[in-house]
Amino acid sequence: MMIKKVIFISAGPGDPDLITVKALNHLKKSEIVLVDRLVSPEIIKKYSNYKRKFIFVGKNSTRRTSFSQNRINEILIDYALKGKYVVRLKGGDVSIFSNIMDELVELKKYNIPYEIIPGITSAIGAAAYAGIPLTARGYASSVRFITLHNPDSINFNQWIDFIKTQDTLVFYMCIKKLYEIFDKLTKNKNYFGMNKLVAIIEQATTPMQRVYTSHLYNCKNLIKEKNNFMSPSLVIVGKIVVLHHYFKWFFNSNVLDKKNYFE
Repeated sequence: MMIKKVIFISAGPGDPDLITVKALNHLKKSEIVLVDRLVSPEIIKKYSNYKRKFIFVGKNSTRRTSFSQNRINEILIDYALKGKYVVRLKGGDVSIFSNIMDELVELKKYNIPYEIIPGITSAIGAAAYAGIPLTARGYASSVRFITLHNPDSINFNQWIDFIKTQDTLVFYMCIKKLYEIFDKLTKNKNYFGMNKLVAIIEQATTPMQRVYTSHLYNCKNLIKEKNNFMSPSLVIVGKIVVLHHYFKWFFNSNVLDKKNYFE
C-alpha cells in the first residue's frame, strides 16, 4: 500500500475567501480531513460530501468533543498508514501557534511524508480588516506575535520591554486573561507615553467582527465595560493603532445579539 503525503493546510482567520488556491486544491482531493475549531463553517459546508470524512478535533470546543493532542496524533497516523489522502485543516496559518511541531514529529517517527501549505495568520487578517498596517514609516518598523494564554510565563523585564518598545505587538490566545495582562502592563506607567494604543479585535474577518480601541492606560476600563469579548479575539498594541480610525473599511458587526461565528 502506498502511503500518501499528509497535507497541512491553512484555512485563514475566518473569512472563507482567504483560504489559498493551493489549499483548496488539496481539500478537493482529500478523503480524510482533521479540522480545528477555528475554521470557517462555510468551508466545511462547501466541501462536505459522501466521499470525504471530516473529523472535528478542535480543542475546547463547546459544540464538539474536545480532543487531546495525543489523540489527534493517533488519528492522523492511523489514516495516513491506511493510505488515505489526509488533510490537516487548521485555522489561521499552520505554522503560527498551532502545535504543528507535535504532529510533524509523529509523522517523522513513522516516515510518513507531508507537505505544509502556508496561509494567512490571524494577526495579518485582523490587522488588514481593521485597517491597521502592522508596520508603517513613522509608526513601527517591526512587529511581534506573542501568545499570552499564560501571562505568568512572562517575566518582569519582558513586561517592561512590551511597554517601552516601538514595535507593534500582537497578542494571541489572551482573551480570558485580558484584565490580568493589562494590569501587568499598566503597573509601570513611567515607561509608556500617550501614543501607546490598543485595539481588541473580536472574531476578525468574519461577519461578527468588532474592533474596540483605547489608550493603554484606559484599557482596563474598556475591558470592564465590555466584560465578555468573544473568542477568538486578539490584541494589537502600539502607536500604529491610531491608523484604524483613518483606514478602517470593514465596519463593525451591527448584530445586537453577539454570536460566535465558529460555533
